[in-house]
Amino acid sequence: MEKTIFGKTKLEVSPITLGTWGIGGAGWDDYPDEVRLDTIKAAVEAGINLIDTAPAYNGGRSEQYIGRALEEIGARKDVYIVTKTGNDFIDGQYVRNGKADNIFALCERSLRNLRTDYIDILLLHWPDPKVSLEETFGAMNRLKEQGIIGHIGASNLTKDQMIEAEKYTEIEVYQPHFSMLTQENEETIRWAHEKGIGVMAYGSLGGGLLTGRYRTVETYETMDNRNRFYGRFFQEPFFSRVMLLLEDMQAIADRHGAAVSEVALNWSRQKPYIDTCIVGAQKRSRVESNVKCLDWNLTAEEMDMLDAAIREKLAD
Repeated sequence: MEKTIFGKTKLEVSPITLGTWGIGGAGWDDYPDEVRLDTIKAAVEAGINLIDTAPAYNGGRSEQYIGRALEEIGARKDVYIVTKTGNDFIDGQYVRNGKADNIFALCERSLRNLRTDYIDILLLHWPDPKVSLEETFGAMNRLKEQGIIGHIGASNLTKDQMIEAEKYTEIEVYQPHFSMLTQENEETIRWAHEKGIGVMAYGSLGGGLLTGRYRTVETYETMDNRNRFYGRFFQEPFFSRVMLLLEDMQAIADRHGAAVSEVALNWSRQKPYIDTCIVGAQKRSRVESNVKCLDWNLTAEEMDMLDAAIREKLAD
């Protein structure tokens, strides 16, 4: 798999990153351990060398699966691990805590879960409004100085918050929510890219809606992420608007003999300010399907057509 330079980190990474929120289990479909582990192994076999996780993904379960899978196939040195800090999953709820002692404790727990003695990239998952960025990023910087983590970044921070954070450490990676369905962060993404910050976009398939698998509105449990995090996508009137967009995407997919999901992934990864797209998968077949997008590209005309369709079909 062809690799790309990940901003100022200078790491050579795959244009597709394995997202493991779903593999953690909470708020997503349930699969046996063997299927979750096999998904991670399939990603490595396919040439994906960047895996994204977090302590908040079911209280570290996602990290544990990664650690076990990489150990079983002896692939730790072949993969860059991105994990996060400042956010946890406790008693079924997401809890933010950016205090220095918690940053250190979460890092220690992540190392155990991942069965490793270093973390390639550590991101602040969400800012804690009760704790200064100086304290949070100061703690992360100390971990970097100790050689425990290689690079520091941020997820879900505003441009102003990242500017503030850079007073205390160097921000090398930015992980924003970005897809055909979510472009609110584009201005900050472009700014980060221009500064040489590596950009890894999450939610590339819109919580699964851009795969074309969902064709009717359904009701999900309170903590199901199709209700909690991606709720607007799966509810009217937005859902029906996406169905219209999928018709345009299907026409392009048919021309290329590809799946609709490949159109969505190529639209994101071909944006010049996106270095790698995080794509969640919970079984081997979906990993193998996702990487097929790398076998072809959307034409400039098709990119323009999709941009126009997004503006027309998804406008409020």
